[in-house]
Amino acid sequence: MKKTLMLQKWAKPIHVMLIGVIPIIILSGCSTASPSNPINVDSQGIFNHYFIYPFSFLITFFANAFHGNYGLSIVLMTFIIRLAIMPLMMNQTKKQMAIKEKMAVLQPELNALKEKYKNDVSADAKKQQQVEMMELYQKYQFNPLSMGCLPMLLQWPITLAFYYAIRRTPEIADHNFLWFSLGEMDMILPIIAAVVYYVQFRVSQSVSAQYQQNQNNQMAFIGLLSPIMMGVFSFSMPAALPLYWAVGGIFIIVQTIILNKMYAKPMQQVKT
Repeated sequence: MKKTLMLQKWAKPIHVMLIGVIPIIILSGCSTASPSNPINVDSQGIFNHYFIYPFSFLITFFANAFHGNYGLSIVLMTFIIRLAIMPLMMNQTKKQMAIKEKMAVLQPELNALKEKYKNDVSADAKKQQQVEMMELYQKYQFNPLSMGCLPMLLQWPITLAFYYAIRRTPEIADHNFLWFSLGEMDMILPIIAAVVYYVQFRVSQSVSAQYQQNQNNQMAFIGLLSPIMMGVFSFSMPAALPLYWAVGGIFIIVQTIILNKMYAKPMQQVKT
């Protein structure tokens, strides 16, 4: 019982860390070797041939359509990829809203339970409180561990492939976009990417704000750690990559706001 409650307490922070931090570590750890191995149609390996190369081909195709503008091609490809992933995000948002709706009903009873045992610090009281909390979860068929992280896991092969396509398409490094060179480190873009990543984190947490009210310290730490890591790693990478992250983050922010409004409306009708 105690172990189950501990897992529930840390489930959301661990979930967010897996989504936000681990991909950055993976990308940064592999970044040094990627540029020395350009991708092409003859590249060996399933992931190279069926994932990375098609993205590299499309980046070059759209760049040629835009008269050699690889920056605009990366922006367009980022939007296309995010639109393709949107059905997964819609499904995840629906699940998060369902959890939030159940939590809105469950929270008053959890508060009452906490108030009931607030002056009793004995081991038996803590154990009984945990038992009654689990009974409440069972009563409302509420599972705090069902965070719906599968859509995020399914995104990783796609986002990783596009990342490596940018890193391993040598033509990108020879072009400029806006004020920066796509193949060189820029001093401003990593800061923009870090800020966008932080805003993205804050907006995404608004869906499950009620569930997180007892996890503010852990979530605040992760909310600061992820954009800091994003900014630090971006300073060691060509500007094309923080451009990709910033554009993708802006898309996710807008998408999250829209989907929250779409699926929050039925919930308000139920409550009234």
